[in-house]
Amino acid sequence: MLRLRLRLKVIGCPRRALTLTDTPRPDCPDCQGVGGIAHDYGDHNGEYAGTDWEPCSCWTEWGVTLLPLPHLPRWLRRHKTAPDPWGPGGYSDEPPF
Repeated sequence: MLRLRLRLKVIGCPRRALTLTDTPRPDCPDCQGVGGIAHDYGDHNGEYAGTDWEPCSCWTEWGVTLLPLPHLPRWLRRHKTAPDPWGPGGYSDEPPF
């Protein structure tokens, strides 16, 4: 029996929208709650060439768009004018005293 575990999700392609989607079963023994199994493959030289994704049977890959989200006005968008004093990760390497 297929049981849906619904959640709300914001997607960004082609336009930001709020969607209703299914989630993978967290205690699934096949995919460990990820929703699928990744299979890496190589080219004829044995080098990494990509990954195939096999969806698990514990969930369905569907989504229903509920409503498109509006764009932010230009004057509300954030622009970086000065370098961040806390560094790229948001943390400072300076001692506090």
